[in-house]
Amino acid sequence: MKYFKYLVLGTLFGIILTKSEVISWFRIQEMFRFQAFHMYGVIGSAIVVGMVSIQLIKRNRLKSIDGEEITLADKKFNHGIWIGGFIFGLGWAITGACPGPLFAQLGSGVGAAAVMIVAALAGTWTYSALREKLPY
Repeated sequence: MKYFKYLVLGTLFGIILTKSEVISWFRIQEMFRFQAFHMYGVIGSAIVVGMVSIQLIKRNRLKSIDGEEITLADKKFNHGIWIGGFIFGLGWAITGACPGPLFAQLGSGVGAAAVMIVAALAGTWTYSALREKLPY
């Protein structure tokens, strides 16, 4: 019961993703073909909300649920960022799904999402195994 609230929030988030058509393969393909603004609007809105949220966290020195001050470390640029971003975007375009809505897709009856979940987990495991050997 300790994590029940997270199950409820995750379920609500999945419903929102489904109703807003963010998990739709068709909508994702429209975005990558530059045929519709729908996904760009959703992603742009998320970026704005994220930027405002980070500024509020920094300016108001907000604390986590556990009472610890939230600190956001500066990030250094390295070439792995754009290489990984390119690979991520390529996989997103090919499969029609990014990792966020995969479980919502599976829950809405898209059986192929199970294969993508396994592939995402395999990719994550591979990265963790090779991380120290990868160039910066």
